[in-house]
Amino acid sequence: MRILSGIRPTGNLHLGNYFGAVKNFVRLQEENECFFFIADYHSLTTHPTPENLNKNVRQVLAEFIACGLDPEKATLYIQSDVPETIELYLFLNMNAYLGELTRCTSYKDKARKQPDNVNAGLVTYPSLMAADILIHHADKVPVGKDQEQHLEMTRTFANRFNRMYKTEYFKEPEAFNFGSELIKVPGLDGSGKMGKSEGDGNAIFLIDDEKTISKKIMRAVTDSGPTEPNQIPPQPIQNLFSLMEIVSSSETLKFFKESYANCSIRYGDLKKQLASDMNVFIAPIRERIAQVVADEAFLSKVAATGREKARTSAAKTIKEVREIIGFKSI
Repeated sequence: MRILSGIRPTGNLHLGNYFGAVKNFVRLQEENECFFFIADYHSLTTHPTPENLNKNVRQVLAEFIACGLDPEKATLYIQSDVPETIELYLFLNMNAYLGELTRCTSYKDKARKQPDNVNAGLVTYPSLMAADILIHHADKVPVGKDQEQHLEMTRTFANRFNRMYKTEYFKEPEAFNFGSELIKVPGLDGSGKMGKSEGDGNAIFLIDDEKTISKKIMRAVTDSGPTEPNQIPPQPIQNLFSLMEIVSSSETLKFFKESYANCSIRYGDLKKQLASDMNVFIAPIRERIAQVVADEAFLSKVAATGREKARTSAAKTIKEVREIIGFKSI
């Protein structure tokens, strides 16, 4: 089975990225043909003048590797290293309709958030995502809830291409669902999931040092404490228990849950223990990231290997697509 997924280089990977995707990618690469890419073109739709784009790309590539993605087992590449993707993006845009593109929920959300930067790339984001997927004929694509509509549009574009050119060339990719294996990591702000868009204070990044981790956790949202035995914890407290479930021992989690249930809990003690356990978990990943980032020759070699593998796959697709459409040498 051929699997494809990408991530934007708009910030460092955080604990949510690790458990929500990367940890599972490491497992998938053992039994599948996987393409994992850094979506630097996609980042321009919301960050049109990015600072240190190359540095950000190298950092995310290093973090992928440090988390266990193996360039010998998977095709690990940078989106802008594969110009064939942009050619397919052009072909798909020729058959995409403005109405269907502007009806996308993500487009409407982004247009509301950045009214002064409603660019054409934002409108045609689904076409570029479809090109990323179809260029390698992916069977499955791990997607979050916010990307499901884009994957459905990829299926629409593939089907439309086949109908227009009377062929069965593109397969219609399906969503890959990690199911019960997917761990949802809550943020520190007391509300929803961990993420970059909610601010740095909401997320624990894989490069955060011990002091930063402790400071973020000690500032995590709490309440005034339980007022009666066995009451259900509010969301902010449940978030802390969920984080503890990920990085702490079962005995530690049990102790603090019982303390909450009998109204003897001290949030300061809980946070100090969580910060300590979180650092024990993050430390080896952080150290490995630093080692990989420092080895520029190795990173360049990984990027070159991924570029060659990805372009071999993409070039074959573009050659065949051009022939199907009717572009031929005269």
